[in-house]
Amino acid sequence: MIDIAKQIGAINRSVSRRTLEDGSETVSVLAHRSYKSDPADLWDALTNPERIPRWFLPISGEFHEGGNFQLEGNAGGRILECSPPSRLKVTFGGEASLVELRLAAGEPGTTSLELEHTVPLAMAQSGAGALWVGPGWDGMFLALGLFVDGIVSEDPAAAAFSPEALAFSERSVRAWADTVRESGTATAEQLEEALAISLSQFAPGTEGPESAEVPGSNA
Repeated sequence: MIDIAKQIGAINRSVSRRTLEDGSETVSVLAHRSYKSDPADLWDALTNPERIPRWFLPISGEFHEGGNFQLEGNAGGRILECSPPSRLKVTFGGEASLVELRLAAGEPGTTSLELEHTVPLAMAQSGAGALWVGPGWDGMFLALGLFVDGIVSEDPAAAAFSPEALAFSERSVRAWADTVRESGTATAEQLEEALAISLSQFAPGTEGPESAEVPGSNA
């Protein structure tokens, strides 16, 4: 059984808008969690094409800086920077969509994993765009944590649609909605619309009264 509240609480989330030197704006979606693993082994679980399908999705490609990769049934991209066992930066689903993984040793026997996904504001529309990707990354963090703890599913893709996983995803969507609201990076209307769509995407069948009203936030 998954302790959903514990797994949701293990992830720290933040959303921000940034102005670049050229005057363009981006939306940054940041998630952070610690794992009971050393950096080298966690890096290997995240980057070894033989281990990735054991907890996430089958993957193909050229696994070196400058190479391309493709997750089966999901996004692909290009490996921009690779500095084992601490930093990996890739495009994800498009050249303007950037994902960076940062690993660092924490308390003895643990590793801190930080994932940052940035996209142009024109693409995200507002901080509420975090709801298109944040819950998916939470699902990855959950699956990786179970794998590190020795809980391996015969079919990770199917496990992502189990009743427990859907319940986790619902809590994840609402946690990201709270994060966006607290960040002040979206209007109430933008967040309400994104919340309803995100629930239908990541946790179908869980849309309920809670998704009908979202406390106000600032643009």
